Amino acid sequence: MSAEPRINDRIRVPEVRLVGPSGEQVGIVPLAKALELAQEYDLDLVEVAANARPPVCKLMDYGKFKYESAMKAREARKNQAHTVIKEMKLRPKIDPHDYDTKKGHVVRFLKQGDKVKITIMFRGREQSRPELGYRLLQRLAEDVQDLGFVESNPKQDGRNMIMVLGPHKKKTEAMAEARQAQEARKAEAKANPGKSQNAAETEIDEDTAEDLAETPAEASAEA
Repeated sequence: MSAEPRINDRIRVPEVRLVGPSGEQVGIVPLAKALELAQEYDLDLVEVAANARPPVCKLMDYGKFKYESAMKAREARKNQAHTVIKEMKLRPKIDPHDYDTKKGHVVRFLKQGDKVKITIMFRGREQSRPELGYRLLQRLAEDVQDLGFVESNPKQDGRNMIMVLGPHKKKTEAMAEARQAQEARKAEAKANPGKSQNAAETEIDEDTAEDLAETPAEASAEA
């Protein structure tokens, strides 16, 4: 069955409860009279409550109504927040430089309002030293505590140890802040026309824009 309401000549009832263009109640009128009024107002007669007795119809510009409804639905989808789980993999004996790099990724993910699954990978004799992985996970959780919290405590899973960090900031808040920052950069670029376009584009956090556009999925960054 079609989800579209019946309009104009497709309405097949003897009488309708008519609602005017501004929402005013006209009352119960014969269908022919309702169609006549629609022609006078240069509008459509649209059945808005087919199961009522008699059905309720409204005078409106149906084409405009459909367009505005589609735009509202599109905006709602645009602003919809998806929960994304990122994954970061580390080795228990990671060197300081690599640790800082990995931590930087975790910080960025949490700022964007995403959860982060931290996986410590043990190899060979490292499996007999699970405390190394536990201490590393504790250290990382403490380093990013201003941005996230431990949602799932460290636990051993075969050769891996896993911990999940959740963001303090909601995804919708992160998306709104990202849009505001981008608008601010655009405004600054307009206020300083001497700045080259390339320089302005370099300032845009492309990683943030791409990650916020992702559909729910698990992204991984291996050590």
